[in-house]
Amino acid sequence: MQLRTFIADDMRAALAKMRDEMGPDAIIVSSQRAKEGGVLVRAALDEADIDLEAAAAAAPSLEDDGIADFETGYRDNLIRRLRQSGAGAKQPLRSFNRAELIALLRGHRAPEALSHALAEAAEKTDLCDMTLALASALDKKMRCEPLDLATVPALLLIGPHGAGKTATAAKIAAHARMAGREVKLIAADAAGAGAVARLQAFANHLDARFLIADGAETVADAVLECGLEKSFAIVDTAGFDPRNAKARTAFSALAQIEDLEAIGIVSACGDSEETTEIAAALALLGARRLIVTGLDLARRLGALLAASTQNLNLAHVTRSPYVAGGLETLTPLSLARALIETGGNADRGGAQ
Repeated sequence: MQLRTFIADDMRAALAKMRDEMGPDAIIVSSQRAKEGGVLVRAALDEADIDLEAAAAAAPSLEDDGIADFETGYRDNLIRRLRQSGAGAKQPLRSFNRAELIALLRGHRAPEALSHALAEAAEKTDLCDMTLALASALDKKMRCEPLDLATVPALLLIGPHGAGKTATAAKIAAHARMAGREVKLIAADAAGAGAVARLQAFANHLDARFLIADGAETVADAVLECGLEKSFAIVDTAGFDPRNAKARTAFSALAQIEDLEAIGIVSACGDSEETTEIAAALALLGARRLIVTGLDLARRLGALLAASTQNLNLAHVTRSPYVAGGLETLTPLSLARALIETGGNADRGGAQ
């Protein structure tokens, strides 16, 4: 999925920008009034997930200048997407009930304040279906920004122990190799012999170059060299608690390397309150995007929900320990569906 954001004086100008830059197949997924005035529109290209002709018919035309007209089109678009994916074709819609929604989110161990905020926002949409109302509420809190692995220059993966940084580095490398890019996997955790050996094994399997870097200066030199060679550097780091000020200081030199984007990695299996704190601390280190791992092991999605609604853009999620499992892109609608459909089984340990 390709996501873009456009800011213009009014809806007419925003739509013109969107169609000029993304073409006629672009679909509007959200809109709001910009703080500095005007209109902010998010648009997407996602041929695998949506019937573009049907969705385009639901989007406002260039003659529609009002936000109210857009909101009507947005709701219609959500309904179409839900039905096209199969959820609405065979199953009755689940009527919205605020108390029931809060109970479902509590079953996922979502933070209490977040659960109430989402329920309030969902209620204000006046949508009768629980999934659509929650999707609309999530859309106002989630910022999705997938990695463009055909162009991104270099990545630094940071996060706590056991979050899946090394496996994520391999998944990113695999996608980049499929996009035709030369890749160098860099192990910045020279002391972690097991992690280094695992990353090197991934590099050999993917026909990628491999380097052990013993400090920020070595990493910076390697990133610079990759930039000159037009190759893609992926830096895997040691696990640490980003909430610890001393630990953040130790990693700050890496995070400040030019042309190296810090990507936070957290697990969906963690406690939601802990995940909220960790995501906030990763943002202090300069991370702008987040990847959430371990959805294949998480029966309760509170940590995923907490991570997806922080001041970090959600890049991807993973639901497999294997490189072939790849990276997936989450949307407000797909997250809402997962929360609603598995909410009744969360406390009973039911499979997703």
